[in-house]
Amino acid sequence: MKIKLFIDRPILAACISAVILMLGIIGLANLPMEQYPDIAPPTVQVSTSYTGASAETVQKSVIMPLEESINGVENMTYMTSSATNTGSATISVYFKQGTDPDMAAVNVQNCVNKAQGTLPSEVTKVGVTAEKRQSSQLKVISLYSEDDSYDEAFLANYLKINIVPRIQRITGVGEVMVMGNDYAMRIWLKPDVMAQYGLVPSDIIDVLGEQNIESPTGTLGEDSNNTFQYTLKYRGRYESTEEYGNMVIRTTDNGNVLRLKDVADIELGTQSYNFSGGVSGHPGATFMVTQTAGSNANEIIKAIDEEVKNISTELPDGLVLEDMMDVKDFLDVSIDNVIKTLLEAILLVIIVVYVFLQSVRSTFIPLVGIVVSLVGTFAFLYVADFSINLLTLFALVLVIGTVVDDSIVVVEAVQAKFDEGYKSPYKATIDAMGGITSAIITTTLVFMAVFIPASFMGGTTGTFYTQFGLTMAVAVGISAINALTLSPALCALIITPHITADDGKKLSFSSRFHIAFDTAFNRILAKYKNAVKFFFRRKWIVGVALVAATALLAVMVKTTKTGLIPDEDTGTIFVSVTGSPGSTLSETKKIMNEVEGRLKKIPQIEMFASVGGYSFMGGGQSSNAGTFIVRLKHWDERKGKENSKDAVISEVLARTADIKNAQIYAFAPAMIMGYGTSNGLEIYVQDRKGGSIDTLFAHTLKFVAALNKRPEIQSALTTFNTSFPQYLVEVDAAQCKRAGVSPSDVLSVLSSYVGGNYASNINRFSKIYRVIVQAKPDYRLDKESLNNMYVRTSNGDMAPLGQFMTLTKTYGPEILSRFNLFSAISVSASTNSGYSTGDAIKAAQEVAKQTLPSGYGYEFGGITREESSSTSSIVITFIICIVFVYIILCALYESLFIPLAVMLSIPFGLLGSFAFAQMFGVENNVYMQTGLIMLIGLLAKTAILLTEYASERRLHGMGIAQAALSAAGARLRPILMTALTMIIGLFPLVVASGAGANGEISLGVGTVGGMLVGTTALLFVVPVLFIVFQTIEEKVMPQRKKE
Repeated sequence: MKIKLFIDRPILAACISAVILMLGIIGLANLPMEQYPDIAPPTVQVSTSYTGASAETVQKSVIMPLEESINGVENMTYMTSSATNTGSATISVYFKQGTDPDMAAVNVQNCVNKAQGTLPSEVTKVGVTAEKRQSSQLKVISLYSEDDSYDEAFLANYLKINIVPRIQRITGVGEVMVMGNDYAMRIWLKPDVMAQYGLVPSDIIDVLGEQNIESPTGTLGEDSNNTFQYTLKYRGRYESTEEYGNMVIRTTDNGNVLRLKDVADIELGTQSYNFSGGVSGHPGATFMVTQTAGSNANEIIKAIDEEVKNISTELPDGLVLEDMMDVKDFLDVSIDNVIKTLLEAILLVIIVVYVFLQSVRSTFIPLVGIVVSLVGTFAFLYVADFSINLLTLFALVLVIGTVVDDSIVVVEAVQAKFDEGYKSPYKATIDAMGGITSAIITTTLVFMAVFIPASFMGGTTGTFYTQFGLTMAVAVGISAINALTLSPALCALIITPHITADDGKKLSFSSRFHIAFDTAFNRILAKYKNAVKFFFRRKWIVGVALVAATALLAVMVKTTKTGLIPDEDTGTIFVSVTGSPGSTLSETKKIMNEVEGRLKKIPQIEMFASVGGYSFMGGGQSSNAGTFIVRLKHWDERKGKENSKDAVISEVLARTADIKNAQIYAFAPAMIMGYGTSNGLEIYVQDRKGGSIDTLFAHTLKFVAALNKRPEIQSALTTFNTSFPQYLVEVDAAQCKRAGVSPSDVLSVLSSYVGGNYASNINRFSKIYRVIVQAKPDYRLDKESLNNMYVRTSNGDMAPLGQFMTLTKTYGPEILSRFNLFSAISVSASTNSGYSTGDAIKAAQEVAKQTLPSGYGYEFGGITREESSSTSSIVITFIICIVFVYIILCALYESLFIPLAVMLSIPFGLLGSFAFAQMFGVENNVYMQTGLIMLIGLLAKTAILLTEYASERRLHGMGIAQAALSAAGARLRPILMTALTMIIGLFPLVVASGAGANGEISLGVGTVGGMLVGTTALLFVVPVLFIVFQTIEEKVMPQRKKE
């Protein structure tokens, strides 16, 4: 179909653009919005608990059998596990990007089912769950009592009874974890009284099993001729403390009855006493919401916010629900900033176009091109199942200068015909399109092709490139369609030649501006041509410059800081508190109160929630650990670096540095959902030879100490510690046999009195809670307490436990971890200012080689693992992109040499990007890399304008040097317009501030630097290279004679 068709039928051309616009608007209305696409790997978490067991017991009896069964499940990449002294066991299994999370969960559950037979009965009674989830928090919400009229236990259970079930029903919500304890009916046994009656805990458990039951009792009169039938209803499980207290343990012949209340105190307490919570000094309970893999974070948060709004109206007086962390806050502000940047870029581009075209009508045509291209792209995003996210919006910002390029080429070509003397817009447009149609198609194909290899990359980085690249490619493709349909039709309809002084008419402002601009531009053009001739005579300068640029580029690629994605101020920070090993929760709360007082004095902090007994860093529950979830004031109230989250983190560390009896660490949450808790390095030091945990800990401490000496590392630490005070229990089997009691009986009594036993269930508040049998706290304070706990011998006598066992004081860990079946200790490290995460990863790798002996190794987890594995694939992708463009150019030009004139101009642009990155302190991350891929296409596209024109002139019989000079002169204006629209359009990114600014700066600095240096270089280099390679072409590959 010829372009003339659309010039003759402008309504057809307008209808094509209108359809594209309509489809784009429909897509825009239906597209979901999120911070990043679903780039985190699917994760399945397996969890259970073994009441009263130590971390070592949990690891040996629960974790190891489950891991052995799960290991090797389809598409699994790695797994981590943790076992704690509270009896909890957690295994996180990570899968390859693109794995169906539902199938992953099913496969893991099948593996868990196979291992059920090897697990302790106490564990199978509680159950083992396997559910898909992401390891980062989507939202953290706190419920607190602003008048202090409710306690933490009530608040935690109010959440679980009235709020959490409603949140869990929202589509896409994964786990809702309440930092608090469930209600439980606590039966506090009195061991000394129990001994007087010859009772042991198993007797009480048996009584509960006999009497606290639900039972089907049938129906009287069923299937009979009676008038009525009566359903028999047994009262079922007991509900009140009085009912439990009246349970009969024993009766005597004389009618005396021994009841449960005679040997125990009974109360509605909590399942455990290992959590404490608060919000800015008030009693409170906090819950964290994670999303299921593959779900849309933005949509989930909207639904949660709506539900929370409804719940808030129903809360009792004095209770308040408050957000502590919400990833949508950062997302909304970031996207608002990107949209603002988008509008600024469009405005600046239009101003540049007007300066060059000096006509409102001429400027209107590229403006239409921008709108059609950008809006039309949303239709593709919808069809491709993409979303509106920071990547796709940044791609649209970046592509503004490119989509306007095709329309500029059309309008500028028509204006050039007017300058040659054409008076008819119709004829000027037809002749202009005849000369540029092939160039538009060629440049568009090359630009779109550059993103094809990047789209085949796997993993997180590949998802970035795919969404970024395809969005840009489609926008440019639509702009080419618009440039070949609507733009020429509008040119023929609305553009008119500029009035000159020779016409005798009064000159308008645009005409005077046009004359002045042309005069100035012609002077520049003359100087430019002289400079090009200078290089024609001294081609060796270009050769030396090319070699120097390539060498310098290689050096800069090696020395530029690297990272995966830039660290942003999300408006939330976490503060982790780790007390002395073995500290009770009561002692930890004192430390947290001290930290709380310091946090209140930091002006940038709006509010915070505290959770005692849980560590985000340590991986689970621990009585000596605590966490603060700190919400900072809005970004508008925290302008300037002195109010950034990094400044607040430094302030927190400075204000708490004098607290000597605790390790305090402040960090920001992870940027990408599903990649751990923090943005720092996540390193696991492994024992691969099966040695002791103490030896592994010693090597880990050496590793951490060496890591802290590196300038790239701000701080490195591990919360692991083997100094938790413990007692090693040894049962004297011979003594047991002499007394007529088995070692298992002794351990059973010890476990029930000290560790507690989940004996039965109770129905309250429309939920099922546990009935837990345990000795009163006063009876289990120290090892002397064992002499007041009794086991029943074979002859019915009661013997103290102390005579059957020996307790030896020892030390051990609170939490045990494994990574890919090996014992491991996790190390967290944060990057120092002035260094990138890539620098920190290299430092960690070097330190590991120096400090870890044979048999010990390390692996990265979370986002660190992704970043460390993506470096080599990025280099390969860039090489493939360049080769791909070269192959397409060879096919288009039917030449092996002319495309080299285009390709050899690219190193100058890449050099400019890296030079600017180093000048501005920007790291080489995914944003900059996607900008570089675009730069390869854009510089190639710009260089093609020169070589295409020069090749045409050569085919018409012009000399090689004259053809190159003619192309340089004819294409200077469109090339400068392309470069300036891109550079000025992206300038708002370079000077961005506020939420999401680091990503904008990474993108803007690299692209602007590359365009500035690359365009300047190619204006002089490409004409010279054309002469060189055209000459080689004609000598090596003479034209075939057509017979």
